[in-house]
This record gives sequence, structure tokens and C-alpha cells, in this order.
Amino acid sequence: MKIKLKRIYDESSKADGVRILVDRLWPRGVSKEKAKLDHWLKEIGPTDELRKSFHHDEMSFKQFKEKYLKELKSGEQKEALDELKKIAADANQVTLLFAAKNEKENQAVILKEKLDG
Repeated sequence: MKIKLKRIYDESSKADGVRILVDRLWPRGVSKEKAKLDHWLKEIGPTDELRKSFHHDEMSFKQFKEKYLKELKSGEQKEALDELKKIAADANQVTLLFAAKNEKENQAVILKEKLDG
């Protein structure tokens, strides 16, 4: 299985394979038709508290990553991660979609690392 990362605002393509949005909130200005999603695993996104702290520069990416990885170990986030692993295992190509402007420091990057394991 190959996993790619892509901003939801970028044009979709057949090469994306299974398209999965991994944000808790629906991205601003994107219609459901334009998104061309196969799955929206909103429960896998960081909690509102963690997301807001990171976006308001109250913590470094390293701190965000540590806290997010802890969140992924229990509850609805663990269930969503298990679902993501199952989807990815059954697909040749998976594209994790996110809305963040920073393409190197966001939850999709952390999820890809976890899946690439």
C-alpha cells in the first residue's frame, strides 16, 4: 500500500486512489462534490482543544505530535485509526487529505508516519 498526503484544496486525480479526509472539521469553501471523498474519518482528527492550542502557537509541532499520538491510543480516535489501518490495508493507494496550510506539520503527516510504521 502506498500512502500520499494532499491538501483537500488541491485538484483530485485518479492516482489518489482512496481519498480520506482526516480533519475533524469540514474544510472551508470545499463542496462535498469537489472533495470527491471515499471516507471522512473526522473522529481521527485531534481534539478541538489540542488543535486550537497548536494553531494558536501555544505548542511546538513536537509537543503537538506527542499529545496527538497519545490521543490516538484510546476512544473514538483509536477506533478511527483502526478503521484507517483497515482501509489502507485493503487499498493499493491511499491519499490522506487535510486542510492545513502547513504541509509538513499537521496530523496527516503524523498519521502517514504511523501507517508507514
